[in-house]
Amino acid sequence: MRPTDILYIKNLHQYYAATGLGKPRHPLIGIYNFGDLPAISVDAGIRFMLGFYVITIKYKCNCKSVYGQTTYDYDEGVMGFFGPNQVMGIDPEMAFPEDGWCLVFHPDFLQGYDLSRKIRNYHFFNYSVREALILSADEERDMEELFRKIQKEIGRPIDNFSQDVLVAQLELLLTFSNRYYNRQFITRKPINNQLLTRFEALLDDYFKTDGRNEGLPTVSYFAEKLHLSGKYLSDMLKQLTGLTAQQHIQEKIIEIAKQQLSTTNLTVSEIAYRLGFNYSQSFNKFFKDKTAQTPLAFRTHFN
Repeated sequence: MRPTDILYIKNLHQYYAATGLGKPRHPLIGIYNFGDLPAISVDAGIRFMLGFYVITIKYKCNCKSVYGQTTYDYDEGVMGFFGPNQVMGIDPEMAFPEDGWCLVFHPDFLQGYDLSRKIRNYHFFNYSVREALILSADEERDMEELFRKIQKEIGRPIDNFSQDVLVAQLELLLTFSNRYYNRQFITRKPINNQLLTRFEALLDDYFKTDGRNEGLPTVSYFAEKLHLSGKYLSDMLKQLTGLTAQQHIQEKIIEIAKQQLSTTNLTVSEIAYRLGFNYSQSFNKFFKDKTAQTPLAFRTHFN
């Protein structure tokens, strides 16, 4: 396999075979302890994509997690969440955890349950690996108990209630994860405030040059500049300010539009162009949706 190739592992049978775990007890959901994982040796970097969800909690791992611009040891309990079809990688220098859990489940396992729809609302499945959930000691114990209960249920003979129980346990685990991520946004508030300041500075800088060169600003543009995922940036800003990243961008566009409408002689089309709109009609609609009046109607108050 060339270094640029991506290995696609579409189901649990392929995953278990690739990791040397044998055969999964259940075709659509599985759990194992990292301590039971066979020794893995990687001579060259591997990029792969999984067709299912992965939730990990790691202890005793000689590697680092970056949260924002701060590095944390994996010696703490750290959780990672990976959605289907995300590209991941392993390199020869990567250290594997000595302890912890890995829970894998295929989207088909959730079919017919509300969680199949609700799981899309758990944005942390789209966070990058740099935005791991760092658990307190009490939170570690809560999660450890949930992982063990799931392991116990998977180990039971399958009956008519097995899937109901496992989906309920999985949903509880995700609910706790959501709670702890929100706690993390609060306890890391000084760091997040720094990110907010940097985001606002980037937003100001963006409009110091005409948007005609770049088009309308996007969440992904600022997330990349801040070395964050778009989902994480929006969730962090929502927790701090009550507004998502997209809402911040829209507020800034309206602010600049109002300033230019009230203090310059630029036409509406020229203002739209400077802000990054391709068509003045799009700007008119956007402005009216946000302010309940057209740009020209707003301007009349200053003439």
